[in-house]
Amino acid sequence: MGTREGFGEAMVELGKRSSEVVVVTGDLSESMRVLDFAKKFPERFVDVGVAEQNLMGVAVGLALSGKVPFAVSYASFNPGRNWDQLRVGACYSNANVKVVGGHAGLTVGTDGATHQALEDIAITRVLPNIKVVVPADFEQAKKATFALASDYGPSYIRLTRPKSAMFTTKATPFEIGKAQILREGSDLSVFACGPVVYEALVAASELSHELNIEVINVHTIKPLDFETILGSARKTKRVLTVEDHQVMGGLGGAISELLSCNLPTKMTMMGVHDTFGESGDVKALLEKYELDKNAIIKKIKEIIS
Repeated sequence: MGTREGFGEAMVELGKRSSEVVVVTGDLSESMRVLDFAKKFPERFVDVGVAEQNLMGVAVGLALSGKVPFAVSYASFNPGRNWDQLRVGACYSNANVKVVGGHAGLTVGTDGATHQALEDIAITRVLPNIKVVVPADFEQAKKATFALASDYGPSYIRLTRPKSAMFTTKATPFEIGKAQILREGSDLSVFACGPVVYEALVAASELSHELNIEVINVHTIKPLDFETILGSARKTKRVLTVEDHQVMGGLGGAISELLSCNLPTKMTMMGVHDTFGESGDVKALLEKYELDKNAIIKKIKEIIS
C-alpha cells in the first residue's frame, strides 16, 4: 500500500477519536482516500468542488473556529494552486490547518508533468510557522497524520499515489522533526525522503560487501533535524541526498543550507534538476530521472571513487 492509504486509514481513526476533526476536499475524495471518512462522518466532510483557493479559505475558517481541518487535494493544486491562501490565511494567522498534498512527485506516472508536483516542498518550507512532512511508507504516513493532528499550527504532509514498499512497522517510532537512522555506516551519508528512501536502503544493502553506507530517512523537512544530519555528515564526511522533487528548494536544498553554514561537506544531490516530469510508467520514470536503486548505487560509487 502507498502513503495515501496510510493517510486515509489514519483519518478514519482520527474521526473516531475527535469530533473536531474535519475534512475539506476539492472533488477528490476517492483518489485522496478520504471517502471512508466521508461515509462515516458526513457531517464533518466538505467537498468544495474544483476550487482550491476556496478549499483553503474554508479550511482556515474552520481552524479559526476551533476545528482541526484537513485540506485535501493533489499537491499540484494544494499547495500549488492555493499558495497565496496558504500563506496569508493559514501561515500568517498560524491557523491549525493540515494541508494534504497527494499524488506528488514523478511517481504519479501517467498523469504527466502538470500533475507531477516537484516544487511543493520548496514552496511550503519557505513559509513561516508551517511544518513540512514527507512520510516514506504506509505506516509512517499513518503516524505522521496522527502526529500532525495533535500538533497545533499549519502543516503540510506530502503523499504519493502508487503502492510502495513497507519497511517501517507499527513499532517504528515517529517524531516530527526527528530524522531516522535506518542503517548506520561510515563511508557516506545518504539522506532521503518519501518512498525513494527504500531505493536508498536497497542500494546500501547491495553495496554492503564493499561499502558501509549510512541511510537516514529525513521525513521532516521542516523543522529539519540539525543534530542528526550534522552528526552523520561529521562522521562520514560525504553526503548524498535523494528525493522525488526538484533539488532546488527541496530536501537537498535544505541540507545544503545547513551544511554550508555549519559544516562544509562534500555533497551531491539526486533529484529532478530544473526540468518538468513527463507521462510514463513509474519504474521507467525513476530510471530515466536516475532515482532508482541502480542510479543510487552508481552515484555512490562515483562519489567514493
